[in-house]
Amino acid sequence: MRDLHSRIDVVPVVPPVLVLDATVPAAAAIDLQGFNSCELEISVGLKSVDTGTITIQLDHADDDGTGVAGAYSNVAAADMLGVTPASGIIHTIDCDADASTSNVFRYGYVGGKRFIKVTTAEVGANANGVIVGVNAIKGNPDNGPTS
Repeated sequence: MRDLHSRIDVVPVVPPVLVLDATVPAAAAIDLQGFNSCELEISVGLKSVDTGTITIQLDHADDDGTGVAGAYSNVAAADMLGVTPASGIIHTIDCDADASTSNVFRYGYVGGKRFIKVTTAEVGANANGVIVGVNAIKGNPDNGPTS
């Protein structure tokens, strides 16, 4: 059977939002319990030329023993597919060089931690803004089908 629908769960991490000067989405955590894989999908829609950048960082943490995340740390190269993170940063949007493109990027998390957290940060001037959306696609559930 070629059923992917029943084997994934899509979690909106950062709903599509216009990221402007000093307005970035709050960090969002994802619990991977019950799933054995995770793909991060980043959608970028650029409005016009700005001089700054937007970074997307991924951190991960083990369960602290009570069902909540312990201390988060940066993901490393061994934890990711499709990217080599630097200090946990998995994607950088250059608001000047990328101004004429809209793209979708995807990166696989293969680390063994239960929790992952996406943090968005802005560096420099972004008066016109960048539309950013992030989804976590959890796959290979312990118990399927997913709802």
